[in-house]
Amino acid sequence: MTQTSEAAAVAQQPPEPGRGSRIRVHRAWFVAAVTFVTIIGAAAFRSVPGLLIDPLHDEFDWSRGTIGAAVSVNLALYGLTAPFAAALMDRFGIRRVVAVALTVIALGSGLTVWMTAAWQLMLCWGLLVGLGSGSMALAFAATVTNRWFTERRGLVSGILTAASASGQLIFLPLLSWIVERHDWRPAAVTVALAALAVVPFVWLLLRDHPADVGQKPYGAAEFVPKPAPVPGAARRAVTVLFSAARTGPFWLLAGTFAICGASTNGLIQTHFVPAAHDHGMPLTTAASLLAVIGVFDVVGTIASGWFTDRFEARRLLAVYYSLRGVSLLFLPLLLVTPGVQPPMIFFIVFYGLDWVATVPPTLALCREQYGEDSAIVFGWVLASHQVGAALVAFLGGLARDTFGSYDVVWYASGALCAVAALMALVIRRRGVGVATMA
Repeated sequence: MTQTSEAAAVAQQPPEPGRGSRIRVHRAWFVAAVTFVTIIGAAAFRSVPGLLIDPLHDEFDWSRGTIGAAVSVNLALYGLTAPFAAALMDRFGIRRVVAVALTVIALGSGLTVWMTAAWQLMLCWGLLVGLGSGSMALAFAATVTNRWFTERRGLVSGILTAASASGQLIFLPLLSWIVERHDWRPAAVTVALAALAVVPFVWLLLRDHPADVGQKPYGAAEFVPKPAPVPGAARRAVTVLFSAARTGPFWLLAGTFAICGASTNGLIQTHFVPAAHDHGMPLTTAASLLAVIGVFDVVGTIASGWFTDRFEARRLLAVYYSLRGVSLLFLPLLLVTPGVQPPMIFFIVFYGLDWVATVPPTLALCREQYGEDSAIVFGWVLASHQVGAALVAFLGGLARDTFGSYDVVWYASGALCAVAALMALVIRRRGVGVATMA
């Protein structure tokens, strides 16, 4: 055996226990913390669309449908990139993929400052930021959870999912204040700087696999060697899709998650602020309410992760979608009053608790059904989430241009949530094997 191969063999073995070698806090929690901060940085730009619809409409005289189309490109690419990003992480490592993705987000956000035509909005806001944020999507959280944890996976996936809401919580009030006081361009620059600021933390602190630091995954009974890089990332992502698409649970999960995206990112995140502004609510007030949704989303998503470790995921999804649908049916009545009344506060709290509480049980069902391919399968399920979001982001703006209000969109989304609740209950419990492309 050569010296190089001996070193590689040693690197694959857990360290010998000895005096002073005991680690009180498992490294997996530090990796989860860096992942949390990274997703917060990526979430910054996703807080902007609802704030910029009116300013861009006023400055460039672009229709809300045109602006909504750029948002829809962003949302669709956010989802469609995710499965390929998960496969790229298997090939090149988490650190490299995430660092490049953050840089692309910063580039797209920064370039919007010089745009003068709608196609440039599509390119910067839609294409570049969509590709970058898609590589930082929930498939990233799924990959980290699957590699670093064998216990507490539901809780960790809930915490990492909540990071997106935390980014919204941190940046929405700040960005709305910047837009209202200093125009939308300084807000875009702020987002670019925030994404770049996270890159050093990712490169210095994030690790691809527990074996890189000589540890077992959290809760694992045995040391797990680091797998070899998987070539053919795009081919593997497509192969896993074709295999999963031959199973019923995939379509049910994709369908429910498409409705999830339509009723959250596509609807509330994109159109709540301009809809509230239509009824006389100040921009900063409406953005602050959306940020409060982010506060309770953190609580609801972490709680959902805890519930997912203890209760059946299908039933949790049915409850979440049912409650969300009911809340959306009442929203048009609440928006009639321009002030912030107690019923509106109740809606914000109620809806916030349910915002992405669907993610931990959906991820658990992917893991149950598709095993080692679950991160890539979840990436495709997430793609359906974003396609649903993209459709409603565009159709919501089109409905506002056509009917003069968003009411029809609220009612339609509430009805779709009822359909999603029924679909969740149909998912069968037994696992379904999916071939892995080596």
